[in-house]
Amino acid sequence: MRRGGRATVDTTTGPVTSAEEVVRQAPDGLAVIDGQALFVDANPAAVLLCGLDPGAVAGAPSPFPVPDEPAAAGRSGELTVAWEPGPGHRREFAYVLAPIPGEERWIVSFRDVTLSRLRERRLTAIARAASSVASKRSLVGTLEVLAREVARTDALAGVQVLTVNSSGDRLHVMGAAGFGRAADFFDRLMECRALGAELKMLEALERREPLVVPHRYEQTMQDPAWAPLHDLLRHPRWDWFVSVPLLARGEPVGILNAFYAPGQVVGATELEFLLAMAEQAAMAVDHAAQRQRERDVARREERQKLARDLHDSVVQQVFSMMMQARSLSVLVERGLPPTPDRVAQVADDLSTSAEAVLADLRGMVVELRPAATTGEGLAPALQSLVDTTSARTGVAVSLEVDDRDDELPAQDADLLEDVYRIVAEALHNSIKHADASTIDVRLAVTSHGRRRRLVAEVADDGRGLAAGGAVAPAGGPTSSGFGMTVMRERAAKWGGAVRVRQPAAGGTNVRLTLPLPTSLPAVPATEMTVAP
Repeated sequence: MRRGGRATVDTTTGPVTSAEEVVRQAPDGLAVIDGQALFVDANPAAVLLCGLDPGAVAGAPSPFPVPDEPAAAGRSGELTVAWEPGPGHRREFAYVLAPIPGEERWIVSFRDVTLSRLRERRLTAIARAASSVASKRSLVGTLEVLAREVARTDALAGVQVLTVNSSGDRLHVMGAAGFGRAADFFDRLMECRALGAELKMLEALERREPLVVPHRYEQTMQDPAWAPLHDLLRHPRWDWFVSVPLLARGEPVGILNAFYAPGQVVGATELEFLLAMAEQAAMAVDHAAQRQRERDVARREERQKLARDLHDSVVQQVFSMMMQARSLSVLVERGLPPTPDRVAQVADDLSTSAEAVLADLRGMVVELRPAATTGEGLAPALQSLVDTTSARTGVAVSLEVDDRDDELPAQDADLLEDVYRIVAEALHNSIKHADASTIDVRLAVTSHGRRRRLVAEVADDGRGLAAGGAVAPAGGPTSSGFGMTVMRERAAKWGGAVRVRQPAAGGTNVRLTLPLPTSLPAVPATEMTVAP
């Protein structure tokens, strides 16, 4: 170029890129929409992201809702919206709107966040499932929540969670989403099998590995062998099918069945999510089985203890009452009517024995159904136990509770139940074996920084358990009795310990210590973030 007779030099190193070229090459979607949220124009990225016809962009509906007030668009920041250009093709866009001055039009810049949001939802679903398992809710409730989380997170048509019964010969639907619940599902499934249907879920259970079956819906609906389940599996419409076994300690305990909506395809990330949720479901089944075994053991222990207590007290007292009544009958049979004094004495003995029997039975009722399991709390339950024991035996039993921060009512009911049982067993041992005149029960919650622990002690002034043969000193008192073994097992379940000491001043001291779980504030799902 020449200006004023002088030459000028172009110092640019390359061609100048026009604004139109920048828009066309931009990786994010850029578009103009009108007041009815219809596309006016869009760059190639926007056309591709929204699945538009390149030759018919103008007038096509957009996924972006326009604000009621144009001025509000610039202040709203980045928003998100879901878009389904076709069945099974759901996308999520993060977008920003900017009004065009003087026109009822908006410029929208958007990007595809489908995968990142799906990843967030999957992580949240896994966390919620883990929380449900950890909360020790009912197994049905846990698996129902888990099935809904799987279906909602990946927008599936349906989900089933089935568990194997204790005999290993039946499957039960314990959690479901999308499909209705049928009590006779397994019976219908066996009918299908008898008709020749290929049961992929049983194959996955037997092989202990997930199975993915593309386009299973049409196969199932067109096969007459599946007729017994056609009405249950027909709606909602689905396509791909995945069956993932639930494995606990290496053994199959159930099945997670996922029914994908038409248009959805199962890839590595989808299968990885199902495996993670199946692991949580298996953990819930295993925990439920473990708790059931513990309850069975506890019931057997309580029945054995009840039998011992009945034999030691009630049975012997009732036998004495029977013999006293029988003595009067024998006198009458021999023609020797008992004197009024003799009748009065027997009546007085019978009344005393009946009161003792009643007191023993009341004490057993308190021990069998403590208030710790009926909503009143641990401290009231122990107070009732102490009062009943003292009234029944005549031994002075006291209770001291130190829970300044009122921590105990917030603890797990099963934990409080085990603490109650340990204290009750220690108190029972002191009454039966120690020949004590006073027993002190102490319960306290102590803190060391953020760590808290529960301490319970039962101390008596008796002759010591070693004298009764229940404790054998071997470098320190240790119990060989079944009751003490059960106490230690209950404590170990919560990471605690039970120790027995024989103070120099005499008597016996049984001390329980166990850590209390630390409660953390729940984090809302919306606050969860995923590192890029």
